[in-house]
Amino acid sequence: MRDAAVRVRGGILGGAGVVVLLWAVQVRPSARPDALFATAAHLTGLLAGYGVLVLLFLMARVPAVEHGVGADRLARWHAFGGRHVLLLCFGHGLFALLGYAVHTGADLVRTVRELLGYPAIAAAAAGTVLLAAVGATSARAVRRRMSYETWRGVHLLVYLAAALGFGHQLAGPDLAAAAWFWALAHTVVAALLVWYRAVVPVRQALRHALRVAEVRFEGPGVVSVVVRGEHLAELRAEPGQFLRWRFLQRGLWPTALPFSLSAPVRGDTLRITVKGLGGHSRRIRRLRPGTRVLATGPFGALTAARRTRPKVLLIAGGVGITPMRALFETLPGGPGDVTLLYRAGAEEHLVLRAELEAIAAERRAGLHYLLGPSGAAYDPLAPQALAALVPDLAEHDVYLCGPPGMAEATRGALLRAGVPGGRIHTECFSF
Repeated sequence: MRDAAVRVRGGILGGAGVVVLLWAVQVRPSARPDALFATAAHLTGLLAGYGVLVLLFLMARVPAVEHGVGADRLARWHAFGGRHVLLLCFGHGLFALLGYAVHTGADLVRTVRELLGYPAIAAAAAGTVLLAAVGATSARAVRRRMSYETWRGVHLLVYLAAALGFGHQLAGPDLAAAAWFWALAHTVVAALLVWYRAVVPVRQALRHALRVAEVRFEGPGVVSVVVRGEHLAELRAEPGQFLRWRFLQRGLWPTALPFSLSAPVRGDTLRITVKGLGGHSRRIRRLRPGTRVLATGPFGALTAARRTRPKVLLIAGGVGITPMRALFETLPGGPGDVTLLYRAGAEEHLVLRAELEAIAAERRAGLHYLLGPSGAAYDPLAPQALAALVPDLAEHDVYLCGPPGMAEATRGALLRAGVPGGRIHTECFSF
């Protein structure tokens, strides 16, 4: 996984280098202030346009990229890159404004009015406003107050912003020597988006004919959804992976959400276990048997392929038990090689408990419930507590899944307990 991440990151940086090179061959050296501003505007504009393409590529759901890098890491790269693309867009606009004002000798207010009179510049300004709106909804304080459906709807504006920016770039002087490169890059990214976000889901829906078979109550606010279909072996879905699920029932069909498999694929059956954390996930418990299902994937890299050591520790928090339960059953190992720590606020919050205990008994694997409120004085996931439960902790691979705060704190505790960072495998899903 690390090699795949290095290759993808290297490809992105290499592409940025090509963009800088294309800018450099067009530069006409000049010490005039207006020329310096214009040159800076061209560079920031090219990099901003390339950055938007990278953002779209990272979210194109290309299986080789998602499996190799990990969906959570791609999401972090997307968020990190989005902030820098916005800065480049604003920088491009500011440099262009200053360069035009210095060149014409006009004041800034008049310059803004004149520039917005050009359709391509007005389109770019509109695209920047749309990107700023997307960026604002990604701020943590704003995001916590929004539903997933609203957040996702605003994020779809990125496609319109990219189209407006592309029109501006082709109309401007930035691409005089590289229009072919820009058109090719946009065509490739557009083709990936259409293929993996539109064609593949439809093709999978027709091939697998998924339908809800059963909705089973598992605990307070938690249900398991059993889905049946055809040719499921072709999905090659591994324990620890997730699919993006869209249920074609009123109130549910507009949104697709990622849910991990809570059991291995068995014949014609898939199963997910969902906790009602938002409006959409709460409505899932009202699913009716026979409802058609669109499932895209599988995605994610939290699989047995990441294992490097004979012994494995699985740590789950809350509904993060779902991928851990599938791995607990399927990871190869003899007695004592696999241990599961399950963190929950209280005993009644334990999900799939009977299944976990049956697996532990059959495999002679370790199973420990770590109960109590998260704010309690005693932290069962502190370094000393982990070392007491798992004496040879540093010799384990650790798979970790839980709420973002819990996962981050536990990763820090594992590092302090001596587990190398390369042996801590985690994926965290939040929007």
